[in-house]
Amino acid sequence: MTDTAPTAIPPSAQVTLPDGRVEITPGTPLPSGPYANVDLLPVPVAGRTWTTYNFSALWVGMAHNTASWTLASGLIAVGMDWKQAVFTIALANVIVLVPMLLTGHAGPKYGIPFPVFARASFGVRGANLPAVVRALVACGWFGIQTWIGGEAIYFLAGKLIGHSWTNASEVGGHAWTMWLSFAVFWAIQVAIIYRGMDTIRRFENWAAPFVLVGAFVMLGWMSSKTGGLGPLFDQPSRLGWGADFWKLFAPSLMGMIGFWSTLSLNIPDFTRYGKSQKAQTWGQALGLPTTMTLFAFLSVLVTSGSQAVYGKPVWDPVQLAAKTDNVAGLLYALVTVLVATLSVNIAANLVSPAFDFSNVAPRRISFRAGALATCVLGVLILPWKLYSDPQGYIFTWLGLVGGLLGTVAGILIADYWILRRSSLNLADLYRAGGRYWYDGGWNWRAVVAFVTGGVLAIGGADFHPLIDGRPLPALKPLADYGWAVGLGTAMLLYLLLMLPRGRDRATV
Repeated sequence: MTDTAPTAIPPSAQVTLPDGRVEITPGTPLPSGPYANVDLLPVPVAGRTWTTYNFSALWVGMAHNTASWTLASGLIAVGMDWKQAVFTIALANVIVLVPMLLTGHAGPKYGIPFPVFARASFGVRGANLPAVVRALVACGWFGIQTWIGGEAIYFLAGKLIGHSWTNASEVGGHAWTMWLSFAVFWAIQVAIIYRGMDTIRRFENWAAPFVLVGAFVMLGWMSSKTGGLGPLFDQPSRLGWGADFWKLFAPSLMGMIGFWSTLSLNIPDFTRYGKSQKAQTWGQALGLPTTMTLFAFLSVLVTSGSQAVYGKPVWDPVQLAAKTDNVAGLLYALVTVLVATLSVNIAANLVSPAFDFSNVAPRRISFRAGALATCVLGVLILPWKLYSDPQGYIFTWLGLVGGLLGTVAGILIADYWILRRSSLNLADLYRAGGRYWYDGGWNWRAVVAFVTGGVLAIGGADFHPLIDGRPLPALKPLADYGWAVGLGTAMLLYLLLMLPRGRDRATV
Protein backbone atom coordinates (compact mmCIF):
# COMPACT_ATOMS: atom_id res chain seq x y z
CA MET A 1 0.00 0.00 0.00
CA THR A 2 1.39 3.43 -0.96
CA ASP A 3 0.91 6.83 0.62
CA THR A 4 -1.12 9.11 -1.63
CA ALA A 5 -2.54 11.56 0.87
CA PRO A 6 -1.41 13.44 3.96
CA THR A 7 -1.06 11.38 7.10
CA ALA A 8 -3.72 11.61 9.77
CA ILE A 9 -1.29 13.26 12.16
CA PRO A 10 -1.71 17.06 12.05
CA PRO A 11 1.25 18.97 10.62
CA SER A 12 3.73 20.19 13.20
CA ALA A 13 4.04 23.95 13.57
CA GLN A 14 7.43 25.62 13.32
CA VAL A 15 8.82 28.76 14.89
CA THR A 16 11.59 31.04 13.65
CA LEU A 17 13.94 32.48 16.26
CA PRO A 18 15.35 36.04 16.02
CA ASP A 19 18.69 34.67 14.77
CA GLY A 20 16.95 32.92 11.85
CA ARG A 21 17.09 29.36 13.17
CA VAL A 22 13.90 27.31 12.81
CA GLU A 23 12.55 24.48 14.95
CA ILE A 24 9.33 22.59 15.59
CA THR A 25 7.23 24.70 17.96
CA PRO A 26 7.82 23.38 21.49
CA GLY A 27 4.79 21.50 22.77
CA THR A 28 3.46 20.54 19.31
CA PRO A 29 3.64 16.97 17.94
CA LEU A 30 6.89 15.99 16.27
CA PRO A 31 6.74 14.70 12.68
CA SER A 32 6.03 10.97 12.60
CA GLY A 33 4.88 8.29 10.21
CA PRO A 34 6.75 6.20 7.62
CA TYR A 35 9.19 8.99 6.69
CA ALA A 36 10.48 9.88 10.14
CA ASN A 37 12.56 8.31 12.87
CA VAL A 38 14.60 9.62 15.78
CA ASP A 39 17.79 9.87 13.66
CA LEU A 40 16.13 11.91 10.90
CA LEU A 41 14.06 14.38 12.97
CA PRO A 42 15.24 18.00 13.26
CA VAL A 43 17.70 18.73 16.06
CA PRO A 44 16.03 21.15 18.53
CA VAL A 45 17.66 24.57 18.82
CA ALA A 46 18.82 23.67 22.32
CA GLY A 47 20.76 20.76 20.81
CA ARG A 48 22.54 22.89 18.21
CA THR A 49 25.66 23.67 20.21
CA TRP A 50 28.67 23.31 17.88
CA THR A 51 30.89 26.40 17.78
CA THR A 52 33.44 27.71 15.28
CA TYR A 53 36.10 25.72 17.09
CA ASN A 54 34.11 22.50 16.81
CA PHE A 55 33.77 22.83 13.03
CA SER A 56 37.42 23.77 12.61
CA ALA A 57 38.43 20.79 14.74
CA LEU A 58 36.16 18.56 12.65
CA TRP A 59 38.05 19.51 9.51
CA VAL A 60 41.41 19.04 11.18
CA GLY A 61 40.31 15.52 12.04
CA MET A 62 38.90 14.91 8.56
CA ALA A 63 41.92 16.19 6.63
CA HIS A 64 44.72 14.54 8.61
CA ASN A 65 44.40 11.05 7.20
CA THR A 66 46.23 8.77 4.83
CA ALA A 67 43.82 9.33 1.94
CA SER A 68 44.52 13.07 2.12
CA TRP A 69 48.22 12.31 2.11
CA THR A 70 47.98 10.13 -0.99
CA LEU A 71 45.82 12.77 -2.65
CA ALA A 72 48.79 15.15 -2.65
CA SER A 73 51.58 12.61 -3.03
CA GLY A 74 49.73 11.08 -6.00
CA LEU A 75 50.15 14.34 -7.91
CA ILE A 76 53.90 14.10 -7.40
CA ALA A 77 53.77 10.51 -8.62
CA VAL A 78 52.09 11.54 -11.89
CA GLY A 79 54.66 14.24 -12.65
CA MET A 80 53.98 17.49 -10.78
CA ASP A 81 56.50 19.24 -8.55
CA TRP A 82 55.63 20.41 -5.02
CA LYS A 83 54.54 23.91 -6.11
CA GLN A 84 52.17 22.58 -8.76
CA ALA A 85 50.69 19.98 -6.42
CA VAL A 86 50.10 22.41 -3.54
CA PHE A 87 48.64 25.02 -5.92
CA THR A 88 46.21 22.46 -7.38
CA ILE A 89 45.03 21.24 -3.98
CA ALA A 90 44.73 24.71 -2.43
CA LEU A 91 42.64 25.98 -5.36
CA ALA A 92 40.42 22.89 -5.31
CA ASN A 93 39.65 23.32 -1.62
CA VAL A 94 38.79 27.00 -2.00
CA ILE A 95 36.42 26.07 -4.83
CA VAL A 96 34.73 23.19 -3.01
CA LEU A 97 34.31 25.36 0.09
CA VAL A 98 31.63 27.37 -1.76
CA PRO A 99 29.09 24.53 -2.25
CA MET A 100 30.11 23.25 1.19
CA LEU A 101 28.92 26.48 2.81
CA LEU A 102 25.83 26.78 0.61
CA THR A 103 24.51 23.29 1.36
CA GLY A 104 25.69 23.49 4.97
CA HIS A 105 23.41 26.50 5.57
CA ALA A 106 20.31 24.31 5.99
CA GLY A 107 21.92 22.44 8.89
CA PRO A 108 22.05 25.11 11.60
CA LYS A 109 18.91 26.81 10.27
CA TYR A 110 16.62 23.76 10.33
CA GLY A 111 18.58 21.07 12.19
CA ILE A 112 18.03 18.48 9.42
CA PRO A 113 20.45 15.88 7.95
CA PHE A 114 21.33 15.62 4.28
CA PRO A 115 18.72 13.01 3.21
CA VAL A 116 15.91 15.11 4.68
CA PHE A 117 17.33 18.29 3.10
CA ALA A 118 17.33 16.53 -0.29
CA ARG A 119 13.58 15.84 0.05
CA ALA A 120 12.84 19.49 -0.74
CA SER A 121 14.22 19.13 -4.28
CA PHE A 122 13.97 15.38 -5.07
CA GLY A 123 10.73 14.67 -3.18
CA VAL A 124 10.09 12.85 0.08
CA ARG A 125 10.67 9.51 -1.60
CA GLY A 126 12.91 10.73 -4.42
CA ALA A 127 15.54 11.87 -1.92
CA ASN A 128 16.51 8.20 -1.66
CA LEU A 129 18.19 8.54 -5.08
CA PRO A 130 20.90 11.06 -4.07
CA ALA A 131 21.05 9.55 -0.57
CA VAL A 132 21.83 6.06 -1.88
CA VAL A 133 24.30 7.41 -4.45
CA ARG A 134 26.03 9.33 -1.67
CA ALA A 135 25.96 6.25 0.56
CA LEU A 136 27.50 4.03 -2.13
CA VAL A 137 30.29 6.56 -2.60
CA ALA A 138 30.88 6.44 1.16
CA CYS A 139 31.07 2.65 0.90
CA GLY A 140 33.86 3.07 -1.64
CA TRP A 141 35.70 5.46 0.64
CA PHE A 142 35.19 3.14 3.59
CA GLY A 143 36.69 0.28 1.61
CA ILE A 144 39.70 2.33 0.49
CA GLN A 145 40.41 3.55 4.01
CA THR A 146 39.98 0.03 5.38
CA TRP A 147 42.51 -1.28 2.85
CA ILE A 148 44.94 1.44 4.00
CA GLY A 149 44.41 0.44 7.63
CA GLY A 150 44.95 -3.19 6.69
CA GLU A 151 48.25 -2.23 5.05
CA ALA A 152 49.38 -0.62 8.29
CA ILE A 153 48.59 -3.79 10.25
CA TYR A 154 50.32 -5.90 7.57
CA PHE A 155 53.59 -3.93 7.69
CA LEU A 156 53.46 -3.53 11.46
CA ALA A 157 53.02 -7.29 11.97
CA GLY A 158 55.73 -7.94 9.38
CA LYS A 159 58.28 -6.01 11.43
CA LEU A 160 57.35 -7.95 14.54
CA ILE A 161 56.96 -11.43 13.00
CA GLY A 162 59.44 -11.28 10.13
CA HIS A 163 59.66 -12.46 6.53
CA SER A 164 57.31 -15.38 7.06
CA TRP A 165 54.53 -12.81 7.37
CA THR A 166 55.50 -10.36 4.64
CA ASN A 167 56.52 -13.04 2.13
CA ALA A 168 53.50 -15.29 2.62
CA SER A 169 51.97 -16.98 -0.42
CA GLU A 170 49.79 -14.79 -2.58
CA VAL A 171 46.06 -14.98 -3.13
CA GLY A 172 44.49 -12.70 -5.72
CA GLY A 173 47.70 -10.72 -6.21
CA HIS A 174 48.33 -10.04 -2.51
CA ALA A 175 49.85 -12.04 0.34
CA TRP A 176 47.21 -13.93 2.30
CA THR A 177 48.49 -12.13 5.38
CA MET A 178 47.51 -8.82 3.72
CA TRP A 179 43.98 -10.11 3.27
CA LEU A 180 43.97 -11.19 6.91
CA SER A 181 45.15 -7.73 7.99
CA PHE A 182 42.38 -6.16 5.92
CA ALA A 183 39.81 -8.42 7.60
CA VAL A 184 41.15 -7.63 11.08
CA PHE A 185 40.95 -3.89 10.52
CA TRP A 186 37.43 -4.27 9.09
CA ALA A 187 36.38 -6.22 12.20
CA ILE A 188 37.84 -3.58 14.54
CA GLN A 189 35.64 -0.94 12.92
CA VAL A 190 32.53 -3.11 13.18
CA ALA A 191 33.25 -3.57 16.88
CA ILE A 192 33.55 0.17 17.41
CA ILE A 193 30.22 0.73 15.67
CA TYR A 194 28.58 -1.52 18.22
CA ARG A 195 30.20 0.43 21.05
CA GLY A 196 28.46 3.59 19.83
CA MET A 197 29.12 7.22 18.95
CA ASP A 198 30.84 8.08 22.24
CA THR A 199 33.73 5.81 21.32
CA ILE A 200 33.98 7.45 17.92
CA ARG A 201 34.09 10.93 19.43
CA ARG A 202 36.83 9.93 21.86
CA PHE A 203 38.96 8.72 18.94
CA GLU A 204 38.47 12.00 17.07
CA ASN A 205 39.52 14.10 20.06
CA TRP A 206 43.15 13.02 19.89
CA ALA A 207 43.72 11.37 16.51
CA ALA A 208 44.13 14.57 14.47
CA PRO A 209 47.07 16.11 16.37
CA PHE A 210 48.63 12.66 16.67
CA VAL A 211 48.64 12.34 12.87
CA LEU A 212 49.94 15.87 12.31
CA VAL A 213 52.91 15.15 14.58
CA GLY A 214 53.46 11.94 12.63
CA ALA A 215 53.56 13.89 9.35
CA PHE A 216 56.24 16.22 10.73
CA VAL A 217 58.20 13.20 11.98
CA MET A 218 58.15 11.74 8.45
CA LEU A 219 59.28 15.10 7.07
CA GLY A 220 62.17 15.18 9.53
CA TRP A 221 63.13 11.61 8.65
CA MET A 222 63.06 12.29 4.91
CA SER A 223 65.06 15.54 5.21
CA SER A 224 67.70 13.67 7.22
CA LYS A 225 67.93 11.07 4.44
CA THR A 226 68.44 13.78 1.80
CA GLY A 227 70.82 15.90 3.87
CA GLY A 228 68.39 18.77 4.52
CA LEU A 229 65.20 20.32 3.20
CA GLY A 230 66.84 21.63 0.02
CA PRO A 231 66.52 18.46 -2.08
CA LEU A 232 62.84 18.20 -1.12
CA PHE A 233 62.17 21.55 -2.77
CA ASP A 234 64.53 21.01 -5.69
CA GLN A 235 62.87 18.01 -7.30
CA PRO A 236 61.86 19.26 -10.78
CA SER A 237 58.48 18.85 -12.39
CA ARG A 238 58.41 16.29 -15.17
CA LEU A 239 55.71 18.40 -16.80
CA GLY A 240 57.00 21.98 -16.65
CA TRP A 241 54.49 24.81 -16.74
CA GLY A 242 53.55 24.34 -20.37
CA ALA A 243 50.87 22.38 -22.20
CA ASP A 244 51.75 19.09 -20.48
CA PHE A 245 51.00 20.54 -17.05
CA TRP A 246 47.75 22.25 -18.00
CA LYS A 247 46.56 19.10 -19.73
CA LEU A 248 46.96 17.27 -16.42
CA PHE A 249 45.81 20.20 -14.28
CA ALA A 250 42.09 20.12 -15.19
CA PRO A 251 41.40 16.45 -14.36
CA SER A 252 43.64 16.74 -11.29
CA LEU A 253 41.69 19.78 -10.07
CA MET A 254 38.38 17.96 -10.61
CA GLY A 255 39.79 14.96 -8.75
CA MET A 256 40.83 17.12 -5.81
CA ILE A 257 37.35 18.70 -5.74
CA GLY A 258 35.87 15.22 -5.98
CA PHE A 259 37.73 14.25 -2.80
CA TRP A 260 35.43 16.44 -0.69
CA SER A 261 32.42 16.45 -3.03
CA THR A 262 30.85 13.85 -0.75
CA LEU A 263 31.07 16.12 2.29
CA SER A 264 29.83 19.10 0.26
CA LEU A 265 26.54 17.20 -0.01
CA ASN A 266 26.11 15.66 3.41
CA ILE A 267 27.71 18.47 5.43
CA PRO A 268 24.23 19.18 6.91
CA ASP A 269 24.70 15.89 8.81
CA PHE A 270 27.24 17.86 10.87
CA THR A 271 26.12 21.50 10.56
CA ARG A 272 22.68 20.53 11.91
CA TYR A 273 24.38 20.74 15.31
CA GLY A 274 25.70 24.26 14.61
CA LYS A 275 25.08 27.00 17.16
CA SER A 276 24.76 29.61 14.39
CA GLN A 277 25.44 30.22 10.71
CA LYS A 278 28.53 32.17 11.71
CA ALA A 279 29.86 29.13 13.55
CA GLN A 280 29.59 26.80 10.57
CA THR A 281 30.74 29.41 8.04
CA TRP A 282 33.86 30.53 9.90
CA GLY A 283 34.59 27.05 11.22
CA GLN A 284 34.62 25.51 7.75
CA ALA A 285 36.38 28.46 6.10
CA LEU A 286 39.17 28.35 8.69
CA GLY A 287 39.34 24.58 8.91
CA LEU A 288 39.08 23.15 5.39
CA PRO A 289 41.39 25.11 3.02
CA THR A 290 44.13 25.80 5.58
CA THR A 291 44.28 22.28 6.99
CA MET A 292 44.22 20.56 3.62
CA THR A 293 46.88 22.87 2.19
CA LEU A 294 49.22 22.34 5.16
CA PHE A 295 48.81 18.58 5.07
CA ALA A 296 49.27 18.56 1.29
CA PHE A 297 52.44 20.64 1.70
CA LEU A 298 53.90 18.11 4.14
CA SER A 299 52.86 15.23 1.89
CA VAL A 300 54.40 16.58 -1.31
CA LEU A 301 57.67 17.47 0.42
CA VAL A 302 58.04 13.98 1.86
CA THR A 303 57.11 12.39 -1.48
CA SER A 304 59.58 14.65 -3.31
CA GLY A 305 62.21 13.52 -0.83
CA SER A 306 61.40 9.88 -1.52
CA GLN A 307 61.98 10.60 -5.20
CA ALA A 308 65.43 11.98 -4.39
CA VAL A 309 66.31 9.06 -2.09
CA TYR A 310 64.82 6.09 -3.91
CA GLY A 311 64.85 7.31 -7.51
CA LYS A 312 61.07 7.31 -7.83
CA PRO A 313 58.28 8.85 -5.74
CA VAL A 314 56.73 6.58 -3.10
CA TRP A 315 53.21 7.96 -2.88
CA ASP A 316 51.80 5.51 -0.30
CA PRO A 317 52.91 6.64 3.21
CA VAL A 318 52.54 3.12 4.62
CA GLN A 319 54.95 1.68 2.06
CA LEU A 320 57.28 4.65 2.55
CA ALA A 321 57.34 4.17 6.34
CA ALA A 322 58.11 0.49 5.81
CA LYS A 323 61.42 1.45 4.17
CA THR A 324 62.92 2.74 7.43
CA ASP A 325 65.38 0.63 9.42
CA ASN A 326 64.38 2.33 12.67
CA VAL A 327 61.90 -0.04 14.29
CA ALA A 328 60.66 2.56 16.81
CA GLY A 329 60.09 5.11 14.06
CA LEU A 330 58.31 2.56 11.89
CA LEU A 331 56.04 1.50 14.71
CA TYR A 332 55.13 5.11 15.47
CA ALA A 333 54.44 5.90 11.81
CA LEU A 334 52.28 2.83 11.24
CA VAL A 335 50.36 3.20 14.50
CA THR A 336 49.72 6.82 13.49
CA VAL A 337 48.31 5.65 10.16
CA LEU A 338 46.23 3.02 11.92
CA VAL A 339 44.71 5.40 14.47
CA ALA A 340 44.04 8.16 11.95
CA THR A 341 42.45 5.83 9.43
CA LEU A 342 40.29 4.22 12.08
CA SER A 343 39.06 7.54 13.44
CA VAL A 344 38.44 9.30 10.13
CA ASN A 345 36.94 6.30 8.40
CA ILE A 346 34.28 5.78 11.03
CA ALA A 347 33.45 9.47 11.40
CA ALA A 348 33.46 10.45 7.72
CA ASN A 349 32.42 7.25 5.98
CA LEU A 350 30.00 5.56 8.37
CA VAL A 351 28.00 8.36 10.01
CA SER A 352 26.58 9.81 6.78
CA PRO A 353 25.75 6.59 4.89
CA ALA A 354 24.11 5.31 8.06
CA PHE A 355 21.71 8.27 7.83
CA ASP A 356 21.34 7.74 4.07
CA PHE A 357 20.42 4.06 4.33
CA SER A 358 18.11 4.82 7.26
CA ASN A 359 16.29 7.32 5.02
CA VAL A 360 15.41 4.50 2.60
CA ALA A 361 13.22 2.78 5.18
CA PRO A 362 13.17 4.79 8.43
CA ARG A 363 10.99 2.26 10.27
CA ARG A 364 13.15 -0.74 9.34
CA ILE A 365 16.73 0.50 9.02
CA SER A 366 18.36 1.97 12.09
CA PHE A 367 21.52 4.03 12.20
CA ARG A 368 23.51 0.94 13.28
CA ALA A 369 22.06 -1.25 10.53
CA GLY A 370 22.93 1.40 7.93
CA ALA A 371 26.51 1.53 9.20
CA LEU A 372 26.84 -2.27 9.00
CA ALA A 373 25.52 -2.23 5.43
CA THR A 374 28.26 0.26 4.59
CA CYS A 375 30.89 -2.09 6.01
CA VAL A 376 29.73 -4.97 3.82
CA LEU A 377 29.39 -2.94 0.63
CA GLY A 378 32.79 -1.37 1.29
CA VAL A 379 34.35 -4.80 0.68
CA LEU A 380 32.19 -5.72 -2.32
CA ILE A 381 33.30 -2.56 -4.17
CA LEU A 382 36.86 -4.02 -4.43
CA PRO A 383 38.76 -1.04 -2.91
CA TRP A 384 42.20 -2.60 -3.56
CA LYS A 385 41.64 -2.06 -7.27
CA LEU A 386 40.74 1.61 -6.82
CA TYR A 387 43.79 2.20 -4.65
CA SER A 388 46.24 0.18 -6.74
CA ASP A 389 47.79 3.14 -8.58
CA PRO A 390 47.60 6.97 -8.42
CA GLN A 391 46.28 7.17 -11.98
CA GLY A 392 43.19 5.12 -11.17
CA TYR A 393 42.81 6.64 -7.71
CA ILE A 394 42.84 10.30 -8.80
CA PHE A 395 41.40 10.25 -12.29
CA THR A 396 39.01 7.30 -12.16
CA TRP A 397 37.69 7.07 -8.62
CA LEU A 398 37.84 10.73 -7.57
CA GLY A 399 36.90 12.00 -11.04
CA LEU A 400 33.80 9.80 -11.26
CA VAL A 401 32.74 10.59 -7.71
CA GLY A 402 33.16 14.32 -8.24
CA GLY A 403 31.31 14.37 -11.55
CA LEU A 404 28.35 12.38 -10.26
CA LEU A 405 27.96 14.17 -6.94
CA GLY A 406 28.46 17.58 -8.53
CA THR A 407 25.07 17.10 -10.21
CA VAL A 408 23.37 16.61 -6.84
CA ALA A 409 25.08 19.69 -5.41
CA GLY A 410 23.86 21.77 -8.36
CA ILE A 411 20.25 20.67 -7.81
CA LEU A 412 20.34 21.25 -4.04
CA ILE A 413 21.85 24.73 -4.40
CA ALA A 414 19.44 25.76 -7.17
CA ASP A 415 16.40 24.57 -5.24
CA TYR A 416 17.35 25.88 -1.79
CA TRP A 417 18.90 29.23 -2.71
CA ILE A 418 17.31 30.30 -6.02
CA LEU A 419 13.81 28.78 -5.91
CA ARG A 420 13.08 28.71 -2.18
CA ARG A 421 15.37 31.50 -0.95
CA SER A 422 16.41 29.18 1.94
CA SER A 423 12.78 28.83 3.15
CA LEU A 424 11.57 25.30 4.04
CA ASN A 425 8.56 23.83 5.82
CA LEU A 426 9.80 21.25 8.33
CA ALA A 427 6.57 19.29 8.68
CA ASP A 428 6.18 18.77 4.93
CA LEU A 429 9.67 17.25 4.72
CA TYR A 430 8.35 14.27 6.70
CA ARG A 431 4.86 13.65 5.31
CA ALA A 432 3.05 12.47 2.22
CA GLY A 433 0.83 14.91 0.34
CA GLY A 434 2.74 18.06 1.30
CA ARG A 435 4.55 20.54 -0.91
CA TYR A 436 7.56 18.21 -1.26
CA TRP A 437 5.47 15.20 -2.31
CA TYR A 438 5.44 16.21 -6.01
CA ASP A 439 4.31 13.15 -8.03
CA GLY A 440 3.98 10.12 -5.78
CA GLY A 441 6.85 11.33 -3.63
CA TRP A 442 9.23 11.94 -6.56
CA ASN A 443 10.21 15.15 -8.31
CA TRP A 444 10.91 13.85 -11.80
CA ARG A 445 12.51 17.18 -12.76
CA ALA A 446 15.32 16.64 -10.25
CA VAL A 447 15.79 13.07 -11.50
CA VAL A 448 16.06 14.24 -15.13
CA ALA A 449 18.55 16.94 -14.15
CA PHE A 450 20.58 14.42 -12.14
CA VAL A 451 20.71 11.83 -14.93
CA THR A 452 21.49 14.39 -17.64
CA GLY A 453 24.20 16.10 -15.62
CA GLY A 454 25.67 12.74 -14.61
CA VAL A 455 25.84 11.43 -18.18
CA LEU A 456 27.54 14.59 -19.43
CA ALA A 457 29.94 14.64 -16.48
CA ILE A 458 31.19 11.05 -16.50
CA GLY A 459 29.92 9.51 -19.75
CA GLY A 460 33.16 10.28 -21.55
CA ALA A 461 35.46 9.38 -18.66
CA ASP A 462 38.07 6.64 -18.72
CA PHE A 463 36.86 4.03 -16.23
CA HIS A 464 40.23 2.22 -16.04
CA PRO A 465 41.06 0.21 -13.94
CA LEU A 466 37.39 -0.59 -13.24
CA ILE A 467 36.55 -1.29 -16.89
CA ASP A 468 38.29 -0.68 -20.21
CA GLY A 469 37.27 2.20 -22.44
CA ARG A 470 34.83 5.08 -22.20
CA PRO A 471 31.04 4.48 -22.15
CA LEU A 472 30.38 7.47 -24.44
CA PRO A 473 33.58 8.40 -26.31
CA ALA A 474 31.94 11.47 -27.89
CA LEU A 475 31.77 13.07 -24.42
CA LYS A 476 35.52 12.69 -23.81
CA PRO A 477 36.21 16.49 -24.01
CA LEU A 478 33.89 17.03 -21.02
CA ALA A 479 35.43 14.31 -18.86
CA ASP A 480 38.31 16.45 -17.57
CA TYR A 481 35.80 18.96 -16.15
CA GLY A 482 33.34 16.43 -14.73
CA TRP A 483 32.48 18.14 -11.44
CA ALA A 484 31.92 21.56 -13.03
CA VAL A 485 29.97 20.06 -15.95
CA GLY A 486 27.75 18.03 -13.65
CA LEU A 487 27.06 20.88 -11.25
CA GLY A 488 26.41 23.50 -13.94
CA THR A 489 24.28 21.29 -16.19
CA ALA A 490 22.10 19.94 -13.39
CA MET A 491 21.61 23.37 -11.83
CA LEU A 492 20.54 25.02 -15.10
CA LEU A 493 18.32 22.15 -16.27
CA TYR A 494 16.62 21.85 -12.87
CA LEU A 495 15.77 25.55 -12.84
CA LEU A 496 14.38 25.38 -16.39
CA LEU A 497 12.20 22.36 -15.58
CA MET A 498 10.92 23.90 -12.35
CA LEU A 499 9.92 27.23 -13.91
CA PRO A 500 6.47 26.03 -15.08
CA ARG A 501 5.55 25.16 -11.49
CA GLY A 502 5.85 28.78 -10.48
CA ARG A 503 7.76 30.10 -7.50
CA ASP A 504 4.61 30.27 -5.38
CA ARG A 505 4.45 26.47 -5.32
CA ALA A 506 8.14 26.10 -4.49
CA THR A 507 8.29 28.18 -1.33
CA VAL A 508 6.67 28.13 2.07
